[in-house]
Amino acid sequence: MADYTNFTVETDSDGIALITWDMPGRSMNVIDAQVGPEFKAIVEHVTEDENIKGAVIASGKKAFGAGADLSMLEALLDNYAEAKNKDPEQAAKDLFESSYQLNQNLRALETSGKPWVAAINGTALGGCFEIPLACHARVASEDAAIGLPEVKVGLLPGGGGTQRVIRMVNPQDAVQMLLQGTTHRAAKAKQLGLVNEVVSADKLIETAKQLIKDGLKAEQPWDQKGYKAPLNLWSPAGVQMLSAGNALLRKNTYANYPNALNIMSCVYEGIQLPMDRALEVESRYFTHTLTTPEAKAMIRTLFMSMQDLNKGARRPDVEKTDIKKVGVLGAGFMGAGIAYVSAKAGLEVVLIDRDQEAADKGKSYSADLLDKAISRKRSTPEKKEALLGLINATTDYDAFKDCDLIVEAVFEDKDVKRTVTEATDAVTPDGTVFASNTSTIPITELAEAAKSAENFIGIHFFSPVDKMMLVEIIMGEKTGDKALATAIDFVTKIKKTPIVVNDTRGFYVNRAVMRYMQEAWNMLIAGVPAPMIENGAKMAGMPVGPLALNDEVAIDLSQKVMKQTVADLGENAVDPDHVKLVNTMVTDNGRVGRKGGKGFYEYPEKPGKKHLWPELKELYQQQDADEVDIKDVMDRYLYTIALEAARCVEEGVVTDVREADVGAILGFGFAPYSGGPITFIDQKGLAEFKARAEELAAKYGDHFSPPQIIKDMAAKGETFYGGAAQAKAA
Repeated sequence: MADYTNFTVETDSDGIALITWDMPGRSMNVIDAQVGPEFKAIVEHVTEDENIKGAVIASGKKAFGAGADLSMLEALLDNYAEAKNKDPEQAAKDLFESSYQLNQNLRALETSGKPWVAAINGTALGGCFEIPLACHARVASEDAAIGLPEVKVGLLPGGGGTQRVIRMVNPQDAVQMLLQGTTHRAAKAKQLGLVNEVVSADKLIETAKQLIKDGLKAEQPWDQKGYKAPLNLWSPAGVQMLSAGNALLRKNTYANYPNALNIMSCVYEGIQLPMDRALEVESRYFTHTLTTPEAKAMIRTLFMSMQDLNKGARRPDVEKTDIKKVGVLGAGFMGAGIAYVSAKAGLEVVLIDRDQEAADKGKSYSADLLDKAISRKRSTPEKKEALLGLINATTDYDAFKDCDLIVEAVFEDKDVKRTVTEATDAVTPDGTVFASNTSTIPITELAEAAKSAENFIGIHFFSPVDKMMLVEIIMGEKTGDKALATAIDFVTKIKKTPIVVNDTRGFYVNRAVMRYMQEAWNMLIAGVPAPMIENGAKMAGMPVGPLALNDEVAIDLSQKVMKQTVADLGENAVDPDHVKLVNTMVTDNGRVGRKGGKGFYEYPEKPGKKHLWPELKELYQQQDADEVDIKDVMDRYLYTIALEAARCVEEGVVTDVREADVGAILGFGFAPYSGGPITFIDQKGLAEFKARAEELAAKYGDHFSPPQIIKDMAAKGETFYGGAAQAKAA
């Protein structure tokens, strides 16, 4: 028996080989350049050894596996790009052969003549679920979660996922799973037919082996004589399914994601072919997808950059803070959410508000979330009790004395924030890091109220805190390394992605978001029909229209921000037409947004569906929809945000372009297929981007005029990721 780095193989007295996958030095198993050849050798060994009657593959970690190592794919693409310059045809052939290896290995497994069972514990995603799919049966632990999320990073399943799922699951469910990258819990996976048995974790191996002892057939249904595919594309049901699938594709992607289109092509072509040919088709589409700009952009931003940031790429080299107890000032919606995610991470939380009733209400937010999780079988009463036991809801500032970090989340008013900052400083020891969750007020200004500006920092969460994965950390002018390190340690501990920006009004993400909403205001004022304003944004790749987003964050908050801006910077700091529109909505019509039941949209009682306020078209003279250039509408959103991101880099607000891209996608969903606003500029090419921005400026206003950094880089033929802007991140 050969020795393996990532696997162990033990054969019991019944002739069943237990293959345990446990990659050294990693918290999760992934498919990398070393795993593939080792797994191939194991499949060959099981197939050829007459003493082995069957095999069980299991994980030695808390989860089965996280999928393919995307850094391996990035290296594969780099090699392809270099080889393409020398011999394009050979480079394409080599890339296909590399992509096809996993399919070949898994096909060898399922045609080995010996039964294989996958014992799935915890998470099994992407390629790490395609291995179980190739097995003749799958047993999952009760807490298992399985899925093929490749569509979310610009790819498609490349290990037979598109072909096996469409043959195992109701075709409509299969297409939805593939196009949405859905992750299913174990019970749902069994219901769909993706796993055979669901058992407690301690019964996994035993149950998997028993299936083999009971005579599990070592042949997949699609390899058996007389097999008929579950879907005849030329039948009425087949035409209906494809029509529904194409509608779902269009609804979800607006044709911005070539990988999603290629998934449908894999399904359409593969279901008509024998499995060997179908897998070859899938690998060809995978190879093509891998070479698209969208895949490259999404892999870099949504995997490589996010992974770097989650590992503390921006953390200064100071001693790690062992955060055990956090104080949260303000038990409103944001403070309650911060308390919940902190307690969920195992931290003790002191949650303070002005009176006990308000503090208790903030704690009840966690109870409500946990009740929902229990009803969906994603938590238990015992876990709820344990988490709530970590939250001390009180009015007593003395409870902050032994906290490692204080997070302020009170009303967005400088005087209120000053009062609570001073009250906290009076009871906390020197050196305690104090963070403000302000969304607009500069951190440097707020730090004036603190006894130590060096230990004052911004930690800006997004709403709702329990769902949004981004946290924006803001450095004031005097913020020190200890405060930054503590903030990053906290954010990573609660399993969110940190970006670090320098201080300015609105910071980075809100500056970009405001540009998005303000461009919608500009269009509304100019008479662009509201449905085109919203649909144009979705066509551009935004997950939600700007008017709907404004409703979610509250229109009266936009009004308060403008009033504060005027108070701080004067009347010229805001557009009077914007002020008039917002005042018309809030002051004249009481339309404050979703929280008030009416904003740019109407929010009828259930089961009613929200819809645009019909009277919007009466506020301004309407343009003829046929005369509105929808391409301009789309570009106005993408360019106004990208230009603001470039300005933030130019001003030094953003010092690492990775954070500009990750922040925009995670913070407000900037067209994920683009890889983020900075990557969007790079892929357009600086010269082309500059020219289009100047066209938009001539038609729609000076805010589209490219900043000097764009002009200079275009003249020099530079890119953000390849030039001085990215050198700071290296």
